[in-house]
Amino acid sequence: MKDFELLLREQTPQVLSALVRHYGHFDLAEEAVQEALLAAAQQWPTEGVPDNPRGWLIRVGSRRLMDLLRSESARRKREENAAQLATPEEFVAAGPDIDDAGGQDDTLTLLFLCCHPALSPASQIALTLRAVGGLTTAQIAAAFLVPESTMAQRISRAKRGIKQAGSTFELPPEAERSERMSAVLHVLYLIFNEGYTASSGTALHSAELTGEAIRLVRAVRRLLPDDGEVAGLLALMLLTDARRTARTTSDGALIPLGEQDRSKWNKQAIVEGEALVSQALTHSQIGPYQVQAAIAAVHDTAERAEDTDWRQIVALYDVLEQLVDNPMVKLNHAVAVGMAVGPKEGLAVLEPLEADGRITEHHRLEAVRAHLLEMAGESAAARESYLLAARRTTSVPERDYLQSKADRLS
Repeated sequence: MKDFELLLREQTPQVLSALVRHYGHFDLAEEAVQEALLAAAQQWPTEGVPDNPRGWLIRVGSRRLMDLLRSESARRKREENAAQLATPEEFVAAGPDIDDAGGQDDTLTLLFLCCHPALSPASQIALTLRAVGGLTTAQIAAAFLVPESTMAQRISRAKRGIKQAGSTFELPPEAERSERMSAVLHVLYLIFNEGYTASSGTALHSAELTGEAIRLVRAVRRLLPDDGEVAGLLALMLLTDARRTARTTSDGALIPLGEQDRSKWNKQAIVEGEALVSQALTHSQIGPYQVQAAIAAVHDTAERAEDTDWRQIVALYDVLEQLVDNPMVKLNHAVAVGMAVGPKEGLAVLEPLEADGRITEHHRLEAVRAHLLEMAGESAAARESYLLAARRTTSVPERDYLQSKADRLS
């Protein structure tokens, strides 16, 4: 990413916060900020970055917001609450004081707002990437392989949902904060997962999404340095993303973990991730992100695939299953048991998932079954499961990999 593009993304939450704090109207302010970012992206590469980038963006965003507020459509939208949200002086061009937020960082407030419980997870993700991450609608649509018009509708619905919920630009009450924080971390986790293994399309991963998720979690950690689960999530992302460059061949084909060239792993990210999770587990109440990060650390610190301490991983999954009810955790637990004890024992762990409607049609259930059956020497059954998994996935690299596994067993 070019330096000025990163700068724009880092400024996005602060510029949006300044406009919302001064004018209200989150939906219109967000639109105005996007136009200011677009103007900067067009002008800064040739004219140079201004001495005060945030002030420049706020001034441009303010002028655009004035236009929106004066328009007939915006006037109709604000008629019901004009007296509360707008005062006459708010329709004067913004002065330099609008940028004076007392040095506060409003990223967390924006994240809470974008992850409002009234919104669906898909809407939370889209709005977070646009309002806090500074990505354009086109970039988000491309990352999730949907038409730009579809993503624009999703973002519009999210903004309407926030408005209808009567949300204000402030941190939620203390009683709600823990639950909302869980939603924020979950949204960032989903963004990372979609970037690391795209749910559909021809590319296995999107470095833009994983990078943005890591950047946003770093921002949250700066605000909450003592939160063990924030540290755990950042560690999990770093330890997982450290393997990204070794996951595919030069033509984009998938390389499974056990066959990757570990010399290509990002050692700096592994060291940072391992230190984060070690500190969090030592000084914080244990949480699911910390345990997942610990599992990732066991994988990343094994010099060779055959050196992996699978029994330790099984023990960590035992702990994780006590903390979360997630079929994907059980699925990964089955793999670990298969590697540590034996494939038949792994298949036994898999059995309860047959009746779990959350995963019965998911391609990964069949992919894990196929892997364990192949380990057990049941080649014909393994081949059938590989083929079924290949038919179910919408990811081209995963489909090709599963098909190749089936072909080798034919």
